[in-house]
Amino acid sequence: MTLDPATYLRDVMPDPKAHLGMHPLPDGSLRLRAFIPWAEGGEVLDRATGATVAPLAPGGFPGLWEAQLPAQPPFPYVFRLWNGGGSWVAEDPYRFGAVLGEADRYLLAEGTHLKLHEALGAHPRTFGDVAGVAFAVWAPNARRVSVVGPFNHWDGRVHPLQRYGDGGYWELFIPHLQPGEGYAFELEDPNGGLLPLKADPCAARMEAPASPMAFVEGPPRHTWNDGTWMTERLQRNRHTAPISLYEVHAGSWRRRGDGSFLSYRELADQLVPYVAELGFTHVQFLPLSEHPFYASWGYQPLGLFAPTCRFGTPDDLRHLVDRFHQVGIGVVLDWVPAHFPEDAHGLGAFDGTHLYEHADPRKGRHMDWGTLIYNFGRTEVQNVLIANALSWLDQFHFDGLRVDAVASMLYLDYSRRHGQWVPNIHGGRENLEAVAFLRRLNATVYREHPGTLTVAEESTAWPGVSRPTDTGGLGFGFKWNMGWMHDTLRFLGRSMLHRKYHHSEITFSMLYQDSENYVLPLSHDEVVHGKKSLLWRMPGTRWEQFANLRLLYAYQWAHPGKKLLFMGGEFGQDHEWDHNKGLDWHLLDHEPHRGVQRLVGDLNRLYRAEPALHERDCEPGGLQWIDCNDRVGGVLSFVRQGFDPQDLMVVVMNLTAQPREGYRIGVPRPGPWVERLNSDAACYGGQNWGNQGRLQAEEIPCHGHPWSLLLTAPPLGAIFLQPEKHNPDPSRR
Repeated sequence: MTLDPATYLRDVMPDPKAHLGMHPLPDGSLRLRAFIPWAEGGEVLDRATGATVAPLAPGGFPGLWEAQLPAQPPFPYVFRLWNGGGSWVAEDPYRFGAVLGEADRYLLAEGTHLKLHEALGAHPRTFGDVAGVAFAVWAPNARRVSVVGPFNHWDGRVHPLQRYGDGGYWELFIPHLQPGEGYAFELEDPNGGLLPLKADPCAARMEAPASPMAFVEGPPRHTWNDGTWMTERLQRNRHTAPISLYEVHAGSWRRRGDGSFLSYRELADQLVPYVAELGFTHVQFLPLSEHPFYASWGYQPLGLFAPTCRFGTPDDLRHLVDRFHQVGIGVVLDWVPAHFPEDAHGLGAFDGTHLYEHADPRKGRHMDWGTLIYNFGRTEVQNVLIANALSWLDQFHFDGLRVDAVASMLYLDYSRRHGQWVPNIHGGRENLEAVAFLRRLNATVYREHPGTLTVAEESTAWPGVSRPTDTGGLGFGFKWNMGWMHDTLRFLGRSMLHRKYHHSEITFSMLYQDSENYVLPLSHDEVVHGKKSLLWRMPGTRWEQFANLRLLYAYQWAHPGKKLLFMGGEFGQDHEWDHNKGLDWHLLDHEPHRGVQRLVGDLNRLYRAEPALHERDCEPGGLQWIDCNDRVGGVLSFVRQGFDPQDLMVVVMNLTAQPREGYRIGVPRPGPWVERLNSDAACYGGQNWGNQGRLQAEEIPCHGHPWSLLLTAPPLGAIFLQPEKHNPDPSRR
């Protein structure tokens, strides 16, 4: 067959190995074809001997070269090529076999390839003694797929990929390429229309946030030094362990003097010691997958397997995680499987069809965010997402994933009016495909990476979010307690005079606190979009605002559930979070802000040290009310209890601006009690109302207990009281 440009585009590129490379002809002779548009001449060499075996002659159009060889078996060969710039020896990509092995093909077809990112994408590889890069991509409906980049002058005719079988995977090994080479995929839709350049869905490193070009990434060069942490984290991430998370947006925690981003390595030098000094057990990063739109905060990811290049390389991120682990701090990553952006170089209409997303916009388009929703019912899509989740835990040693926008995944009518959604097969609103995906995700994560955790941002009453999949739950390790957050902020945002009329807002969460494994979130979502900072959501004078903020944190750390606080909250940031600049660190020049920061650190240290405050965060019996009904006095009191009955903590909260002197509460122990923490202490910016650090229980029955304390409850303050350690429960003597 004589090739002309039209024939080459129509017949050769969709099936290049049928036409390019060396092929026997019916008479036993060999024909060799290659498309090398930058060569001006060349010859074929026997690879074993280096001898010239045939000249390369011009083919049917410029750039196409052919050679005819006498009858003989096919043999390994190379090209010697030349142009005005000199000569060089080149391997022929179409001389080499398939990239994917049979095991890869089987697992991909089954949708269970847990290391999918190691099969697909771009990976340095050696065929025999020839080094190069193996490319593979899923695009079942594309008419053809080419890999393009500076190495082939972005000419899609040079390196069309070969499709093998009916799984829709295209692949090619290109000799001589090395790590660091830039590339993208050029695809034609089923009708032959040229699509915008597409970024590799499995790219390990992107050139720029909004560019389709990725870089070939070699094996990690980082040497891990977190062996002790990785061994111990099974205990550190348990439901019974103290878990307090410092939520961070890497681009705006702090900036350089010129306003530019800190790198991952600079964050390792500055953020790690800061989080350690404050006593947090974990740090949680807003999404770090590559995302084109910085103002999305990472919640519209496009490069699922690539850490954003804004802050450095993948190895730089490994260094950051390693540094946290070396000081005993876990690292959780915000992960976004609910939706993805419509950017032309992304996953949308990847092969000219609705491949990753639903074709029906009633299922495939998110109404609020203008993004596309994954087709969770498609085996290959589930495989990509689950393999992606595992890659962050495996390749970067993250200790857990906070899964974003779970509610939007669970309900087909989420943020949709009548007629804008499609019921499930039973006529209901539940997204059965997403439910199955989430269960599979969690089961796989906990099986493959014991000691890690998954956390659901789920804002509805869906039952069993953090219950095991074998009992009908979704299988998450934890769930954000959005009800606690909304009720608490609403209550503490009210005038102190009016709180008694809304008393149930502050106590209601205790009725269901053990129904899920909860995290109590004061997250980035609460300090944006006109909501004000946490400090400025508090009512009253400037002093009362700070006192209310300290009371909020004391209540959060005293309440059953793990803790999460967004950056800036720990020192009472004045302004809403602005992702375009660093936090207002100058506020720490002022004592009230330093006082809040000291309180958060001391709350963390108390929480970690005392089993009563963390062991039973997620189960019944971790809290018993002393008095939840004093709405007029505005005082709450309760007992936190560990597994050992000797481990207990009494918490008293005064929700009013008036000190409550001579206030009596019942307690379960006689003898001396010590004041472990007082949010009104002068060192925190308070007025030092309190009990001089010590109280004596009296044998005066109160609140159903045989003993009681006569105490002072500080204004807008909380005190943590504990029996002296040598003061055991009389019933156990």
